[in-house]
Amino acid sequence: MPWLQVADELGLRVELDGPPQRIVSLVPSWTETLFAFGLSQQIAGITRFCVAPPETAQVAKIGGTKNPNIEAIAELGPDLVIANAEENRREDVEHLRRLSIPVFVTYPRKIASAVESILKLGTVVNCEAQANAMARGIVREVSAIETELGAWTKLRFRAFCPIWKNPWMSFNADTYAHDVLRMLGFNNIFGSAGERYLRTTIEEAVELRPDFVLLPDEPYEFRAKDLEELKGSLPPPLSRRVVLINGRDLHWYGVHMLTGLRSLAGLLARVRAAAV
Repeated sequence: MPWLQVADELGLRVELDGPPQRIVSLVPSWTETLFAFGLSQQIAGITRFCVAPPETAQVAKIGGTKNPNIEAIAELGPDLVIANAEENRREDVEHLRRLSIPVFVTYPRKIASAVESILKLGTVVNCEAQANAMARGIVREVSAIETELGAWTKLRFRAFCPIWKNPWMSFNADTYAHDVLRMLGFNNIFGSAGERYLRTTIEEAVELRPDFVLLPDEPYEFRAKDLEELKGSLPPPLSRRVVLINGRDLHWYGVHMLTGLRSLAGLLARVRAAAV
């Protein structure tokens, strides 16, 4: 009998012979969370994008999220790989499974489902108490943020939040980032788009009458020069409402939610106050 039989978030069965002792994480936000669970000694490999916490510098790197070195992963002898349906490629996950390496795939698309993912991950890595405490903390933080928003939840500003440039891309309502913006009192102008991650143009975005443009530094690293370039192609007053935001605060789930949601809420509260 295996120690644990569980379905991952794509419904595929994962069997473990015992609490995992050699974990490879292909997801930066989950890497940070595993360290927060206290599993630094069990983390055998991570991607080069796994940069938090600082202790990740001492862990073997196995490539990127989209192009992991499968051979290097296999050589580490993992008894569990943590992946994500969006950040990692299906063919890489399937390759690892053909090598008889257990892979647990996550797929959170809402704040609530991200909390559920923390609880499931806690079960898989034998850290249920740590996961429960983390989940409770996030639920309290979200509740406090929503309470502080008050009337702002009814008077919602419209936001254009690109995630890529050349071509411009954004996201629809079936995404974690959309739910974060919703929770913080903003309407994503592409929420009703048919594609989860869609290509667009600045002209198409402007036609949807956003009140703000939010430029995260992840996955595309929007910087001050991008902000200035974009301003020139926007009509007033929108050109004065372009804001750089922390991409981790918008996109990272797991332990980062404890501080990231509060940080983003504070920034957007200041942005909103300056606009009225």
